[in-house]
Order: sequence, then C-alpha cells, then structure tokens
Amino acid sequence: MNGTAVQLTPRLETIQAGGLCNICGLPLDSQHFDESSVEEVPARGRQVVLARFELSSQYCGHLENFSQFTDAYARDLSQIQTPGLRWFILVNNRPLHPYLNLQHIINPWGYGSFPVSMRLDLEARVEFVVRNENYELDPNQNNPANWDPTKLHTVGGRIVGRYWYNPAYGDVVRRRQ
Repeated sequence: MNGTAVQLTPRLETIQAGGLCNICGLPLDSQHFDESSVEEVPARGRQVVLARFELSSQYCGHLENFSQFTDAYARDLSQIQTPGLRWFILVNNRPLHPYLNLQHIINPWGYGSFPVSMRLDLEARVEFVVRNENYELDPNQNNPANWDPTKLHTVGGRIVGRYWYNPAYGDVVRRRQ
C-alpha cells in the first residue's frame, strides 16, 4: 500500500424495512413494561391480580419474565411450596400455557429467574394472578408479633416484557417522525 496509512471509517447501519434495528433485530420503537405489586394473601375462594399490563391498540408485545414472591420464601428459601394457592398468567382471561397450574415458586422475585419468551397477541391484557383455593390463612394475620413463620401472609408478582407498534398498520419510521 505504498506506505500510506489507510483510514477506516465506520459504516453507518441503515434501517431495515419494517423498522427493525440492523444490529439487534428489535423494532426501533420497542419499549419495556415492568409491572408488579405485593398484596396480602387473598381470602379462601378469592384471587388477586398481582401485575397487569395492557397493550395499546395496534401494538404487539413479548412477555420476557415473571417473578413470584411470598413472605415465607423470603424468610426461608426452602419454602417454595404454596399449597392451596394457584398462580396463573392470563392473557385476555385465558391461562397462558405452560403456566396453567403453578402451586409453588418457580421464578423467585429477586433472583436470576429463568426468562420466558412468549409472544403476545395484539391488544393483549396480561395478568399475573394468585388464587386462594384452600389455603388456611394464619389466624394471627393482623397481629405480626404472633405470626406463624411457616404461613404465607403476603404474595407478590411481577411481569416484564417489551411492546412495539405493529408495522402492519403503517411504516413505523414515518410514524415516529
């Protein structure tokens, strides 16, 4: 090369059709959702929605993770069983397979839980629910000084994912401008 230095200039990535990033393949307008709550164990026969997220009209999404919490598990990591409680992930009021009938902690809150990869339908409503089918509540529920440490008093749930505009409804790049 005749002793001359060759200057390399970085190549600018171009936007792919459909508004996807050339590097990671995610939609350019992809955003995160992260919803959670901690509640008292519901009364027998009742359920509580621990986390809910609704996709806007014309948006697609992806559920990437969920986490479960009980105060008994927080005190003692061997307390993964939740007999009498059932955990569900619902999409538009339908159980999401394979998370149909959980009766124990499989993705503990605060740990490097196993990620999931579930596509969400347009305008989906995702809910993480716990139902008390026959769990006997601690009679000292309202008196923390006498709580039974093996009993559950609080439960929590968290759902995390992404959502983005569906390019079938128009060009996402022009829509952003």
